Formats: sequence, structure tokens, C-alpha cells
Amino acid sequence: MTKISKMQRNSIHQGDSVALMAAMPDASVDLVFADPPYNLQLGGELHRPNNSRVAGVDNDWDRFKDFASYDAFTNAWLTQARRVLKPKGGLWVIGSYHNIFRVGAILQDLGFWILNDIIWRKTNPMPNFRGKRFTNAHETMIWCTPSPNGRGYTFNYEAMKALNEDLQMRSDWHLPICTGGERLKKNGEKAHPTQKPEALLHRVLLASSNPGDLVLDPFFGTGTTGAVAKRLGRDFIGIDADPGYVDLAAKRIAAVQPLDQEDLAVTPSKRSLPRIPFGWLVERGMLRPGAQLYDARRRYAASVRADGSVVADRTRGSIHQVGAAVQGASACNGWTFWCFEDKGQLVPIDMLRQKLRAELN
Repeated sequence: MTKISKMQRNSIHQGDSVALMAAMPDASVDLVFADPPYNLQLGGELHRPNNSRVAGVDNDWDRFKDFASYDAFTNAWLTQARRVLKPKGGLWVIGSYHNIFRVGAILQDLGFWILNDIIWRKTNPMPNFRGKRFTNAHETMIWCTPSPNGRGYTFNYEAMKALNEDLQMRSDWHLPICTGGERLKKNGEKAHPTQKPEALLHRVLLASSNPGDLVLDPFFGTGTTGAVAKRLGRDFIGIDADPGYVDLAAKRIAAVQPLDQEDLAVTPSKRSLPRIPFGWLVERGMLRPGAQLYDARRRYAASVRADGSVVADRTRGSIHQVGAAVQGASACNGWTFWCFEDKGQLVPIDMLRQKLRAELN
């Protein structure tokens, strides 16, 4: 079994995930996405009302002697995942009610800090054919970090808002299961019983990694993580015990075209943007001393001074202080409250700030 070095990016390895992760250097991975065996504990075959057989998960890799065996397996791979993760890295693990609660407890026992549990609500779930339970229409993902108290991890918040039409992304994701042309087939049948949709991995990688980051998937299957990572400009290492899956994944990923570098840019976090004092707009002549500012409904007016302060109703101070004072409020974001007049239209002064940021960059 060969050692996986830091330089072996964008590679797929066939073998035992725990043993191969043990051969990787410490703190060498930015993100782990894991879709481990769910330990479904299925007994016998499942049939539809017309007596046709449902193609479920009956592979040997999903069979464990008992819960203790499954817990030992989970502890082993999570221990290695924590070791190879960078201190500010992230880990996602997906599961169902069969295993996710056991996985969550072991994550916490090992010192991971849980950031969110994400509910993947399936738009097209398999129905409950026997009619004895609710339709199982979701899976759960746990997102966590090895960093104590959850500090310093990557979260592209503004990118998630942009993906969601400028609304905060919620922890319940409404996405279809893998079907149609995306579903890999072998001899007319599903090549893998639990192939995940690329849309799911697109959101995970966009949210919690950056271009050039290294993503590890220790249960690679048919390579969804690698395919999406390649498209989004991330590097990957995939591990799977089944040589058939490894071959399918390699062929699938070879056909993926990565996006252009320009297209990979995501909406930056506002906290990461350079600070632009209001006075810089005055210095640059973008707003001249004596210019009038108004709120969006023209209820209040303020005059700009040469030092970057503004005056309204005998109150002088920053755009934020004066904006709060005229409203009788405790605080105000002056950048979005105050507007300047341009060709008869009121435009937020934040537009000038964005223009100056673009010039400085």
C-alpha cells in the first residue's frame, strides 16, 4: 500500500479507507466529505405493491455484525479524518436515521465542533411501499470542524446568499435525488445504489472550501465529490475499496471540464473587504463638501463636510452617528441609509464605496 503524499492531488486510491488515510500526512487536507456506509440493517428483500423488487442497498460494504462493530469502524475513520484535517478545516458526513445519531455522538467524543446539521429534503423520495411508516424523505448531513470552539473555518456566507437569491441559506436543502443522465449505469442497472447528486456537492464545496483547497472523500464511490471538485477548481483525493467504483469514478472525472478561473470567483464576505472610510469619497471628489445627502424617502437631509463628517439638524458626526440621530435610533448603517442625487434619482452612497473598492483592487 503506497503512501499518499501531499503532492498526489487529484488522485483516486483503491483500498481500505482507514489504512490509506493513516498513510497521509498530518494536517494536509482542507475539507473532508464523507458518505460512509449507513448500516441499514436490512432484513430480506423489499417489494412494491405489484411485487416487483426494489433495488435497495444490500452490498457487503454496508453490512456490520452489530452496532459495536459499526461504532468501532466509525471511530477509526473519523480519528484518521481528524488527524489529516488542517486545524481550521471542515468535515461533512451524510447519513440517515440508521446511523447519523451514532456518528454525531462519536464526532463529539473525538473533539469535533459541530457547526450545523443540514437536512437534505428530497424532492423525489422513494415512497414507503408498505404504508407502515412515514415516507423517508430526507437525509442528514453534519458539518463540523476540528477547531476548538469552532473558530477560523471556511464559510462562504455571501456566496450562499447569492446562490439563494440574496436570502440567507437555511439548513434545510430542497434538492432532488440523483436521477436521469447523471445517474451512472452498469449493464442497465444503477452502478452505485447511493450515488449522490452533484447539486448537493456543489453546495457543500461552494460553502465550505475555496479554489485550490484539497478535499478528501474516504468513501469515494463513483466520484461525485471528485467531479464537482474538479469543476469548481478544488483538488481532491478519493479512496474506495471497490476497484469497479474506482474505475467508474476515474472515467467520469476525466470527462469533467473545469470552470475558468474567472467563473470560480464567489461573492466575498463583507468582513473580508477592505475598509473604506466615508472621508475617502470626499478626498477623491466622488462627493464634494457641501453635497446634500438624503434618506431614500427624502424625510431627512444632511450636508457633507470637507473632513468626511456630515451635519443634519445641528448634529455633526459620522454618517452612522447622524443617521441614527435624525431617526432617534440607537444605531444606523449610514452606507445604506444615506443617498446622493444623481440625475434626479437617489442612489445609496454605498454604490460609491463599491466603486472605490473596485478601483483600489
